[in-house]
Amino acid sequence: MLPQVAVGRHCCAQSTNPDNYRPLVGDALVDELKQLARSLAGVRICQINATAAGGGVAELLGAEIPILQAMGVNADWRLIHGDAAFFEVTKAFHNALQGADSDLTETIKQTYLDRDRACAEMIEGAYDVYIVHDPQPAALKHFAKANRARWIWRCHIDSSEPNPQVWSFLKPFIEEYDAVVFTMKEFCPPDLNAAHAVFIPPAIDPLSTKNMELPEEVCKRALANSGIDLNRPILLQVSRFDPWKDPLGVVKAYRLVKERRPEVQLALVGAMAGDDPEGWRMLETINAESAKDNDIYVFTNLTGVGNMEVNAFQRGADIVIQKSLREGFGLLVSEALWKGKPVVAGRAGGIPMQFPEAYEDYLVSGVEECARKVLELLGDSEERKAFGEAGQEKVRKEFLLPWLMRDELKLVKEVLSF
Repeated sequence: MLPQVAVGRHCCAQSTNPDNYRPLVGDALVDELKQLARSLAGVRICQINATAAGGGVAELLGAEIPILQAMGVNADWRLIHGDAAFFEVTKAFHNALQGADSDLTETIKQTYLDRDRACAEMIEGAYDVYIVHDPQPAALKHFAKANRARWIWRCHIDSSEPNPQVWSFLKPFIEEYDAVVFTMKEFCPPDLNAAHAVFIPPAIDPLSTKNMELPEEVCKRALANSGIDLNRPILLQVSRFDPWKDPLGVVKAYRLVKERRPEVQLALVGAMAGDDPEGWRMLETINAESAKDNDIYVFTNLTGVGNMEVNAFQRGADIVIQKSLREGFGLLVSEALWKGKPVVAGRAGGIPMQFPEAYEDYLVSGVEECARKVLELLGDSEERKAFGEAGQEKVRKEFLLPWLMRDELKLVKEVLSF
């Protein structure tokens, strides 16, 4: 079989009991979630992706699988594996689905197909439903041995305007699935002939170490220990070091802000993912930029920054930036809003759907606009407070983990009835 990820909660103080979410999302949702879990007793579900750490999919599965198991759902998480050449190809596919140019050679196709074929041969008939995430393992169903299992492909990417060459290559494999899932309707390519398409946004786990409540003193200590001056404004972007997240654009916007507010500081925090070779090159560029300015701080999981530290940084920041150029959903936006923080973000992908009404004006399209909105918020503490409160309530009602789990279990029931 494909390698299995051993999952557990991110903090020993938290449990896998769904009842812990009742104060946050209400009794009706938790009751519905538990009823769905009971109705799937005996159904075997396998989630498959390409990495166990360093991205939003890994975070979601790491939070979701233990709760499902605790409710009696037979759910596992397994990984495809590949070498550097394979992940270079799949990263290019990821970018191409978001509209980037791509030179799709026969060698590239063969590298991709050979690896997915080899991984498919490791799939045994141990499950009733397979949920496959993103382009890396998209061809698994095509190569898997025929059985009665149902297959779902989950796309976390804004694939509304994919590169035609790459899309024409991947599309036949995706159309073999029993159901496909996109974050929002607009992400589904118009020519996709899917048997069943649904639209489910991701969600954050409010009880994880990354999102749970932290004492103010703990947050201050974490920032101070990282060298940040607590008496000066802190701007923060938390994201993978990916050109689509535009970290260099964030640096440019920060420099414009600094012309008016020279006391401001910038922290860039990111996790390095094993299936993202491009991230290492971007990190090197960002480190070179930060070396020019003592008020730019760069942190990664390689320097000891884990989920608890990210939580502290988000709670300690004055303004969070998510200046994405293209985006699937952008979980970091919901994370910051959940902590009551104002966010200046790119008008991209699923980011606008997370913004509370009356604050869409903080969705930006360029460096200068980003800097201008940051300056507005820095000069208005009441606006920052009201924005954060409205954002937290928006996330509570739409983007907490039980909402996602309910929608996914409902989909599993649907595909089993086909």
